[in-house]
Amino acid sequence: MSRDHVQSAERSAHGAGEAGEAGEAGEAGEAGEAGVSPRDAGDAAAPAPAAVETPFLDLLARGASADAYEQPVLLARAEGGPAERIAALEQAKNLALRVRSELEGRRRREAELSALFETAHDLAGLRDLDAVLRAIVQRARSLLGTDVAYLSLNDPARGDTCMRVTEGSVAARFQQLRLGMGEGLGGLVAQTARPYVTDDYFKDARFQHTRTIDAGVRDEGLVAILGVPLTLGHHVIGVLFAADRRARVFEREQIALLGSFAALAAAAIDTANLLAETRSALAGLERANEIIRDRSGVIERASDVHDRLAELVLRGGGVHDVAAAVSQVLAGTVEFTEAAAAPARALETSRAEGHAVRHEDDWIAAVTAGDELLGALVLRGHPGLDPVDQLTLERAAMVTSLLLLARRSAAEAEQRVRGELLDDLLDARDRDPRVLGDRARRLRADLDATHVVLAARLDATASDADQEADARRRLWAAASHLAATRHGLAAARDGGTVMLLPLAAGDGATDLARRTAQQLSTAVHEAVTVGASAPVEDLAAHPDSVAAAYGEARRCLDALRLLGRSGDGAAAEDFGFLGLLLAGDQDVSGFVERTIGQVAAYDERRGTELLRTLDAYFACGMSPARTKDSLHVHVNTVAQRLERVGRLLGDDWQSPDRALEIQLALRLHRLSVPARH
Repeated sequence: MSRDHVQSAERSAHGAGEAGEAGEAGEAGEAGEAGVSPRDAGDAAAPAPAAVETPFLDLLARGASADAYEQPVLLARAEGGPAERIAALEQAKNLALRVRSELEGRRRREAELSALFETAHDLAGLRDLDAVLRAIVQRARSLLGTDVAYLSLNDPARGDTCMRVTEGSVAARFQQLRLGMGEGLGGLVAQTARPYVTDDYFKDARFQHTRTIDAGVRDEGLVAILGVPLTLGHHVIGVLFAADRRARVFEREQIALLGSFAALAAAAIDTANLLAETRSALAGLERANEIIRDRSGVIERASDVHDRLAELVLRGGGVHDVAAAVSQVLAGTVEFTEAAAAPARALETSRAEGHAVRHEDDWIAAVTAGDELLGALVLRGHPGLDPVDQLTLERAAMVTSLLLLARRSAAEAEQRVRGELLDDLLDARDRDPRVLGDRARRLRADLDATHVVLAARLDATASDADQEADARRRLWAAASHLAATRHGLAAARDGGTVMLLPLAAGDGATDLARRTAQQLSTAVHEAVTVGASAPVEDLAAHPDSVAAAYGEARRCLDALRLLGRSGDGAAAEDFGFLGLLLAGDQDVSGFVERTIGQVAAYDERRGTELLRTLDAYFACGMSPARTKDSLHVHVNTVAQRLERVGRLLGDDWQSPDRALEIQLALRLHRLSVPARH
């Protein structure tokens, strides 16, 4: 916006104020009839969104660094741009930086998940333990972005732990270190079976420093170290490390990621040991024919389930496919159940020990992901279970947890894609309609159908920021699930959630808003208020209508909260004459019809003058005596006409709220009469 435009707007506002003082109620009424508000004038002076967003969209497209996003703002300030434009640029910059951060986080999460699945794939075709361990260490170093990553294994014979694999190490003494139990950070992890992290190893007094260990760490130049245990059940078999040659604080997600790699490394070691046992059994075929007969069936089943589970992982099978495959191998019935449906004590024991446990005639194997309990695999009616078959059931539980996590990640990805499409409809109004339509069809959404935009927000106030963020995530998850089941879209916005839902035949915006408020409140166990727009059509060709409808929905939401109707849902048409201020399309004729339509229709059918009598009645201060003088009729005639009006409009038509609506409708009707002729 230019400086001349700003000054012109200020002069107009000043002139309007003076006119208001001079003309008082008469000129104020004319301003109200013209339909122009101060807010409208402010909106007209605001910078065009595309003008301020374009440089930041270009930076996003080029993958520019975070520092580059300051340049458009600095340039505008250097050119002496107006404050409104600089404020708009600041807002667009912050939004673009959030989008950039989200994209970087998504790429990082995709890389982490890809690395985990690649490592799981390596386990499926395990032949060389050292090669798999090297791959785990390399990927851990790459994803955490550390200078060094290494892995040590416990030596039960000597009672210590020694280096097995290193990546990025340059010091020979460090690569040959042996740590006694409790010595150094790694010895403490191996002893306590808990992860430890330090941002400055030599200044950290929690660890038992020894001359040998400190010399090796000093040769390598390490400062910040993170170590997580390699566990089989409740036994620690080694430690996986990530370290930097500078001070660094490892985040919670990085610690969890390294723990996932440690779990895969432990599984690789366990699988290698099992294969070694199998080879040892095969080597004794010539000396123990009876052992061969006893063990051959078990070995075949283990190999069979190994191949089947590997195939399931590779082709994206589900948890019930895993249960069916293990059922065939174990010659029993294996079922996946939710945690609440499994025996609580046996499930907790399996979770704590990391093994399948017997419960009466069944076997229970907990399906976990870190500390989260996802369910259980239950082998029915099979009290006698070979140890290898027991291990097969435990492996199936591990594969089931990976598949559940993959399915969850896929669902979250689809929710994000739906949110991105709705964000584009709200913000990027210059998108190609064909591209928007194709994206919507891939998500099973029809932009050609009639839709309603809904703004939803939680009414409860959280005690702290973490609880509030968690509540908003639960609302977004519930809204995303509801939108997906209704072939609609949902996105988090303005501290709440915006939804775009198709309107079914015979349904109204008000009904949809109330139903959605009830469904979301039930899902999140808190009151959710929902404001709805009027129905909108042909969204792909006119994406700007989505933004306008969202503004209307938000105004309805704010009105509901101001009126104390928290947990309810409504559209602009529910607020009477206030709906004219809330609605984006200013449905004047609809308001007039709803308010005095029956009286107007009666006049047209009977040739009466009820509307004229109403107009005079309100103009005379609701006095029948003065009204009859104004109309030059008998007072009984006025009374009879007003009685007829009461029968048409209802007994409460003279209450303050109804009277105000009727007067506004009469004035709007009077303004619209010349346009009809």
